[in-house]
Amino acid sequence: MTDLTWDPLDSAAVDTARLLAADAVEKVGNGHPGTAMSLAPVAYLLHQKTMRHDPADPQWLGRDRFILSAGHSSLTQYVQLYLGGYGLELDDLKALRTWGSKTPGHPEYGHTDGVEITTGPLGQGLASAVGFAYAARFERGLLDPETPAGESPFDHHVYVIAGDGDLQEGVTSEAGSLAGHQQLGNLIAIYDSNQISIEDDTDIAFTEDVAARYESYGWHVQTVDWKQTGEYVEDVHALHAALEAAKAETGRPSLVILKTIIGWPAPTKQNTGKIHGSALGGEELAATKTLMGFDPEQSFVVSDEVIAHTRAAVERGAARHAEWQVGFDAWAAANPEKKALLDRMLAGELPEGLTEALPVFEGGTSVSTRAASGKVINAIAGVVPEFWGGSADLAESNLTTIAGGGSFVPAGGSTHEWTADPYGRILHFGIREHAMGAILNGIALHGRTRVFGGTFLIFSDYMRPAVRLAALMGVPVTYVWTHDSVALGEDGPTHQPIEQLAALRAIPGLDIVRPADANETAWAWKTILDRHSHPAGLALTRQNVPVFERGDDLASGEVLAAAHHVARGAYVLAEAANGEPEVILIATGSEVQIALEAREVLAAEGVHARVVSAPSLEWFEEQSAEYRESVLPAAVTARVSIEAGLSLSWHRYLGVRGRAVSIEHFGASADYQTLFREFGITTEAAVAAARESLAAR
Repeated sequence: MTDLTWDPLDSAAVDTARLLAADAVEKVGNGHPGTAMSLAPVAYLLHQKTMRHDPADPQWLGRDRFILSAGHSSLTQYVQLYLGGYGLELDDLKALRTWGSKTPGHPEYGHTDGVEITTGPLGQGLASAVGFAYAARFERGLLDPETPAGESPFDHHVYVIAGDGDLQEGVTSEAGSLAGHQQLGNLIAIYDSNQISIEDDTDIAFTEDVAARYESYGWHVQTVDWKQTGEYVEDVHALHAALEAAKAETGRPSLVILKTIIGWPAPTKQNTGKIHGSALGGEELAATKTLMGFDPEQSFVVSDEVIAHTRAAVERGAARHAEWQVGFDAWAAANPEKKALLDRMLAGELPEGLTEALPVFEGGTSVSTRAASGKVINAIAGVVPEFWGGSADLAESNLTTIAGGGSFVPAGGSTHEWTADPYGRILHFGIREHAMGAILNGIALHGRTRVFGGTFLIFSDYMRPAVRLAALMGVPVTYVWTHDSVALGEDGPTHQPIEQLAALRAIPGLDIVRPADANETAWAWKTILDRHSHPAGLALTRQNVPVFERGDDLASGEVLAAAHHVARGAYVLAEAANGEPEVILIATGSEVQIALEAREVLAAEGVHARVVSAPSLEWFEEQSAEYRESVLPAAVTARVSIEAGLSLSWHRYLGVRGRAVSIEHFGASADYQTLFREFGITTEAAVAAARESLAAR
């Protein structure tokens, strides 16, 4: 156990930190000062005494990760980044929650150095931290599996500060259960149990035994009560001892329940909901400063001695980094192939041979796009070792299993269906879609592995908050969403996605990809892996669909375009017979075959129709205006969209003359052929819509 040295300058720095938080909120007039005030000693202990990090290199591979799950208390982190020399200065604290500042209302990934993840909605930080811990173990296995525990340059801890709100959100229960099951000894969470939320005392809604719950999940649980003597004493030595015990516990994740008083030591507002989400007010702030021995007339006061003391973290970080570098260099010299893999991953490059490894599906056959995706996943896995993933208990339906990849489960966790491997490539989330989404975010943020997770498209609703955050942060998570329309059939309306495609397309920065056939599926996967700044959701069929006979490049005459054009988002799959379309049929997924059939019917009537396959509207919108005009020429205003869901996504492409073949209501229980017939997702409906569009003026 490492001894804690704590001198008067440390105490002065903590007092400075809590008043900086109060001053920042007071200046902007809104925010959350109370938690940042009472957590000042906790955050200081972590950043100055406990964690291994280098303020001069926030992306250092060997760093411990810190996640402020209680993101509303952003000043808890910002003040420590300022004190520790991460590039924030007093002016940044003064600019809290204002336009263009480095200190937004919640910590945002990619915006402020030292922030590992965007933690806005409560629970997401703690749940995603489980993903960070997953990734640390997987990357260790990928790069340095033989080195004894604690001796690898890739060994580190993931620290979290969470609050009452985080522990109440259901996503942390899902993720906490998985963390215990996975025996994530590198994960250490501090639960700030101050029992105050916006509605004041949490006893009004939250009285469970959190310690017992987490013990039942398989966590190592300790309690540090700063109120136990009847007087409030911020015993940093007791907390330090608990953290050291947590670090020593390598077989279980750790939860340190810390009993605090929110807003300490504000004389009248401490321990109330009033200090949780609003400024102290001038009178209370002045009284607090007087109580602490600070000048009530001055704000943002930091003594030269305090800042010199805390900025010594830069030198300590550099020394730790240099010490780590020795071990890393020795590993690199002994493992040149692994080092080359790491370098490629850090550069965001894919290995040679990936395109050649993609399966080619024979035209004229029939296969579901989920089955095609399963074959593509395994082809990719054979070339890209950092590629891994799984499903929320739906592997047999999502077809997400990497053959021979081993299940990412601690040794001894095998079942008769699955073989446990602590470094395995197959993820099992159980029926926990929301936690799956958050864990995938943590995995993607931790390193440069490429991870995917699967469920039915309808259950994307259960994971939407985490999906939205992935899009906000721009992390390359891939979602394998199968059973993509009412064509899943007899399960009925609760399982049949109607609004999901449109609702997911409404999330900025999320790529939705609905391939038309098996070869489009292969190229969709390839394109997703080529991209690094967006999450992507694949919407895949349960039912078999035709594999189209295609040419080598562009559509011409009766020759269909090659599938590699998927990368453009939308492309001319079948050209009008005379090269001059009178109407354009735009479709996605299983409905593309309907568009092709409608083209033939119209041709027999003397109407020249172009078919556009549009697997990803997001990718299409990224193309040049010239390319988009070549696919959807403005002069051709007769247009039909065909998609077995809401038409909401399509009106911008249809214009006033266009028509949509869609479903604007919930589904029903029947075989998919009956449903398509009854709901009008047919060739006849597409032809009729084309006629209407041509006749419209």
